[in-house]
Amino acid sequence: MARSALGRVSWEGYTLRSVQNASPAFLPTFIYGTAWKKDRTADLVHQAIGSGFRAVDTAAQPKHYREDLVGEGVRRAIVDGSVRREDLYIQTKFTSVHGQNPDDMPYDPKQSVTDQVHASVKSSLYNFRLSAEPESAEDTYIDTLVLHSPLPTMAQTMEAWLALETYVPHRIRSLGISNTTLPVLKEIVSLSKVKPAVVQNRFYGGTQFDVPLRAYCREHQIIYQSFWTLTANPELVQSQPVLTLAREASISSAAALYGLILGLGQTTILNGTTKKENMESDLKALRSLQQFSSNNPDDWQGILEDFQQLTGDHVYLE
Repeated sequence: MARSALGRVSWEGYTLRSVQNASPAFLPTFIYGTAWKKDRTADLVHQAIGSGFRAVDTAAQPKHYREDLVGEGVRRAIVDGSVRREDLYIQTKFTSVHGQNPDDMPYDPKQSVTDQVHASVKSSLYNFRLSAEPESAEDTYIDTLVLHSPLPTMAQTMEAWLALETYVPHRIRSLGISNTTLPVLKEIVSLSKVKPAVVQNRFYGGTQFDVPLRAYCREHQIIYQSFWTLTANPELVQSQPVLTLAREASISSAAALYGLILGLGQTTILNGTTKKENMESDLKALRSLQQFSSNNPDDWQGILEDFQQLTGDHVYLE
């Protein structure tokens, strides 16, 4: 892997791989994460969009997400003129029975995996309808539908994936996988017609920061979405490269960690902050980082290489 491939970063975001000649979705660098927001979800999504976020992540998993309220927050932002639907990236997930609350799931668990997928997607399209009128769900589309995790067997995983493929590209533009390992990702790529466009994984030391998996993603035009980024990495937040970048770019250490992870290449970040001031400051920090890396390329490269030593990405610099 060439050194420049790791250091290349787009501070705005990435255009996903085109699927079946459809208009590809644009995935902004920051994705607003909506897990565990509960009854505050609609207000927080509306606030995030008003602050400048243009990507939202959720799941058809009532146990941890209020997908219906995410849709409400999006509709409010569209109605008040904060954004147009075509300027938003909306991503949701199909969650298998094992990740659901037995008493509250968007499908009948006794159904086949294929029928579970169809029921889940139908509910998601309804939640993201463009108006309060139920029939507007017929015109709804989702930018990316993510398989929340591999199913217990590879056969079941591919059954779910093949069911999702039937919606691409008209109702769903792209597909992805979350909480995956590299062997499972390779298997999906080899067996699927619609290849994964995104992988959403925890970025932390427990998986050695997914170094080989992220390298595979870069090689196959797959965007890596980092989540659990701050919570799981207190040591990285206080590491020397992060503190140095924070000082030199005049940003917070959290924002500096985000920036260095983005510097690893073809990476985006879930940001679930609940404070308006953090929403605005994190977006502002991206502009500061873009300016710093442009005005001080050698300093940026040196700090980034020190960070790559911490994550293990330096093995791909040779």
